[in-house]
Amino acid sequence: MLKLTYTETGFNLERLAQSPEQLVALRVVLAVRVGQSISVEPSTAAFLLPANLPTLSLLESEARRNDSEAIDLCVADADFVEVTLRGTWIGGASEGAEGVFATVLGDRAERLLLKLWLETQAAAEVVGEVGD
Repeated sequence: MLKLTYTETGFNLERLAQSPEQLVALRVVLAVRVGQSISVEPSTAAFLLPANLPTLSLLESEARRNDSEAIDLCVADADFVEVTLRGTWIGGASEGAEGVFATVLGDRAERLLLKLWLETQAAAEVVGEVGD
């Protein structure tokens, strides 16, 4: 399972062994124990990856092979590809953009997507350090 955690300043992507159902159950129990409202619904999440990543073509091939239709890739512009995932959104009762999104892809697709995202994070850190 891939888990995307959205915050005010961005999002984090991680790969977990648990299922989305287990994640939802744990989040619901936590919300009940602390007295917070929770919203769980089917949804989509999207983010951009640089179009010049060397292994992006592998993800494109894997997305075409994946019959679950849980992932779509499309060209956003000359520099970026938009990745759209279908899964489950877990958030608070407010209309804020903070929360957790979970989806299940094939093992290979999950590993590739995580690898590509981590590459972009490492590149962004280098650019940030050079700019300082």
